Amino acid sequence: MVKIVNPFIVSGKIAPEYFCDRVEEAAQLEKALCNQMNVVLTSSRRMGKTSLVDFVFDSPGIQEEYVTITVDILHTTTFREFILALGTAVFDCVATRSEKLRKQFVTFLKSLSASFGYDTLLNMPTFDIKLGDVQRPEYTLNEIFAYLEAVDKRCLVVIDEFQQITRYPEKNVEAMLRTYIQKMSNANFVFSGSRRRLMEEMFFSSKRPFYQSAKSLRLEPIRTAVYQEFAIHHFQQAEKNITAEAFTFIYDTFWGVTFYIQRILKDAFAETRIGDTCDLDAIKELIENYIDENDSRLREQLAFITEAQKELLYAIHAEKQAQNITSMAFNKKYRLRSPSSTQSAALKLLEYDLITRTENSYSISDPLFSLWLDRRRV
Repeated sequence: MVKIVNPFIVSGKIAPEYFCDRVEEAAQLEKALCNQMNVVLTSSRRMGKTSLVDFVFDSPGIQEEYVTITVDILHTTTFREFILALGTAVFDCVATRSEKLRKQFVTFLKSLSASFGYDTLLNMPTFDIKLGDVQRPEYTLNEIFAYLEAVDKRCLVVIDEFQQITRYPEKNVEAMLRTYIQKMSNANFVFSGSRRRLMEEMFFSSKRPFYQSAKSLRLEPIRTAVYQEFAIHHFQQAEKNITAEAFTFIYDTFWGVTFYIQRILKDAFAETRIGDTCDLDAIKELIENYIDENDSRLREQLAFITEAQKELLYAIHAEKQAQNITSMAFNKKYRLRSPSSTQSAALKLLEYDLITRTENSYSISDPLFSLWLDRRRV
């Protein structure tokens, strides 16, 4: 019996046959990197930035000619944590390629040499550095970049959620990184971020160190018709079907956000028997189940914000696209405390990524969170 593979991937790398569209974006990203350009890649969260980068990095041209490195810094809160994350990624992606590169890594990172472990069975160093071992972060950063300069292939480095560096307590991180990166001759960088406003300020404001230092590539939702054709095709390949109405409901409900669409399609594919059709009623039930699945996590998001922040969050949700939130009319309509209190609450909600701002309009950032709030009728 042939095992049917669920074609709607929600984690890990995606094989080319299960990768939906992004043809133009993939071509742009690969062309820029192969022409020694840095790229700033932005989109809302869960739109598929990481999957796009993985897809491009897995292409034969990149695999043969480059060493690829990905470091996620969303969890970091200080420059020392950034250095640890970067060092770990470079060791895992570069130094482990050969014994020579491992030894070079230890040689170059003199500031950490006393902290390296050693595998007696494999007779080679291991990177088991702890945060406390990073005593001179700027010096260690210089050593890491010097090591990348000495690697035998050109390096492509992705720093995921790059806007996180703006939250570090150290004041000169942007300028410091820009200084080192602009001197690199054996590496190019993809600065990936899901906080568009912050990323745009970093790269397109003449007052910031990274001003005009990278090509801009923005991911928008995959076109409905293209995504629908993809979904129907893969259902039919497995002798199943999904109605156009059902797919459109998924797409619209989750605002075209790739991860959520993939997840509901994955569940729909699993629940639909061979020869059957997934219809609108089935999709609505799956979405309700998915909201239930995430109920505890979404409740926790509210547990860590103040009452004033909750009040504003509910008001923005009610408006869908809220404008002039500091006006007396808006504050009176939703019984908010004061325009100044609203302004303070908005800044915190933006920081927590619970809301997003586009010019003068505010909205809930996450479509799943918005659905959950609909259910609560706030």
